[in-house]
Amino acid sequence: MQKKAILWDWNGTLLDDTDICVQCMNSLLGTRQLNLLNKERYRKIFTFPVKDYYEKAGFNFEKEKFEVPAMEFIRLYHNHLGEAALFPCVEDVLQQFKSKGFYQAILSAMEHESLVASLKDKGVFSYFDTVTGIDNYYAHSKLDVGRKLVRSLPYEKKEILFIGDSLHDLEVAKALDIDCILVANGHQSKERLLQRTQTVVDKLVDVTELV
Repeated sequence: MQKKAILWDWNGTLLDDTDICVQCMNSLLGTRQLNLLNKERYRKIFTFPVKDYYEKAGFNFEKEKFEVPAMEFIRLYHNHLGEAALFPCVEDVLQQFKSKGFYQAILSAMEHESLVASLKDKGVFSYFDTVTGIDNYYAHSKLDVGRKLVRSLPYEKKEILFIGDSLHDLEVAKALDIDCILVANGHQSKERLLQRTQTVVDKLVDVTELV
């Protein structure tokens, strides 16, 4: 791959936050007397837009508006966000790409200010030339901000690579007409990812062997 720029997803790709997502969602499900999730089921049903995932988890939006549990989840998530750690080798991988002159950016469905705060908290903010999140807390899609980001870069699309952990990342990459590698240790199972693409690695460090 003759790449010059890497767009990174954050949650589930560089930040290992799957366990706290399951924990927070189970808190919401428990208060509504709904069946709780284990990590395996979570990785089978998690999707974008997240409203669809909530429905698969058992929420009934005829009884309450989506925004109610969504904001409950956000509050719980941010209360526990500090407990999430980077995946092993994240800093080594980012440093390796930086030392080779790659442009690196974050493209995330996380609300922008929260995203910046999380990057700084984990000590990796300085690795990125650009940080791009969305302007709300509902994680609908990052495609629109992705289009703006790609248009702003001084690179041809064939020189840009998106690295994520979900089928939504793959969909965004295809819509942006850029290549994509998925890492299968985040929010969706490897089996789900392989149904749509063969460009899947088991762990983050494997990415460096492909690029």
